[in-house]
Amino acid sequence: MRLTCLTFLCLIGLSALAAPARATTDVTAILVTASRQPGDSDRRLAPYEATLRRILRFESFKFVGQDRGTVPDDGDTTLNVGAGQSLAIAPGDGNQLAVTWRQGGRTLMRTGLVLRPGVPAILGGPGTGTEGEVYAIIVTTR
Repeated sequence: MRLTCLTFLCLIGLSALAAPARATTDVTAILVTASRQPGDSDRRLAPYEATLRRILRFESFKFVGQDRGTVPDDGDTTLNVGAGQSLAIAPGDGNQLAVTWRQGGRTLMRTGLVLRPGVPAILGGPGTGTEGEVYAIIVTTR
């Protein structure tokens, strides 16, 4: 009996060691304004400027805010990026992340992203209220 209990406890211990660790995804989101007016872009956006210009086709970009978080494989996280804007990010189908962009209580966009570490995804958004200027969010993962 004692040997059976010891064997059972060893099996439980080994199965706990063999259980895979929960996967998480570290995500960073940067809120920017993109303007049609020529001018200098914010230096903090230098690593992304070529991508922003190629995708959004605007002239200058300004940093507004940033947030980081971890998306667990069985939950979600909300990143508050500034100016009342937030991204709710949750695991999606396969290796996709389900992203919901909100401004205040209003949903602006729902989309799925497949992110590769170090490769930014750019989400184009609504106008800022200034003519020729829109919000955009850069999303990256590590």
